[in-house]
Amino acid sequence: MQLHFAERVRLACQTTILGNVAVRRLILDANDAGLTDQRKDTTTHGSVGEERQIAILFVDIRNSTRFADSVPPFDVIHVLRRFYQYMDKAVIDHGGHVACYTGDGLLALFGVETSKCACLQAVLAGLDMIRCVKEDLQPYVKQLFKRAFRIGIGLHFGQAVVGTVGGGLQERITAIGDAVNIANRVERANKKAKTEFLVTEAALREVRDHVHVGRSIDVNLAGKTGTYTLHEIVGVQNGAPQTPGRVARL
Repeated sequence: MQLHFAERVRLACQTTILGNVAVRRLILDANDAGLTDQRKDTTTHGSVGEERQIAILFVDIRNSTRFADSVPPFDVIHVLRRFYQYMDKAVIDHGGHVACYTGDGLLALFGVETSKCACLQAVLAGLDMIRCVKEDLQPYVKQLFKRAFRIGIGLHFGQAVVGTVGGGLQERITAIGDAVNIANRVERANKKAKTEFLVTEAALREVRDHVHVGRSIDVNLAGKTGTYTLHEIVGVQNGAPQTPGRVARL
């Protein structure tokens, strides 16, 4: 019987045990079965998950708490709606998926569909975000509220488990794994470094021939051991692809 799992997913009956193992059964009842039955066009909550090499991008509004405390809540919501309109468009225009919103930022994933240029797609999306902030949101917020409006972006390229969560119209692609945590901490590093767009060494290796790099800094990321070298992205080189192509979903 075909169960329609991805090629990299193997059933326990296909596994050869070479030593002592502990087995934990996750599928306990009919509700669990509905979450994992890949024979359906969609499961109750979408894909059970698949490990992929993806580009993970976080964007966050700088000093958003201070802004929210000094502006009426209705106005904050309006500014956020305008902000997310531009951020969503930048992600979608470059082949990405918005995985979640964080109140004053978002997580976007690139390479969910097979792509040879996921990191370049993410870089182009990030640069579009910065351009929209400088050309529209900064003057808009300054005119109305006499306050600055800045963002920070962090990008990492690594392995994560990608699947869908939520039900019905709320279903979204998301990613779980250490690579996601690293990308989040890279974004936070912008504040101390006084930069707008930082990427890890793993991400830079994928786009080095297409981007202009500013500063390179060595930092300790919260919760991680060792030193990470982060690189500031300041633009793309002449001749770099502007709208990288995508291939069909696996």
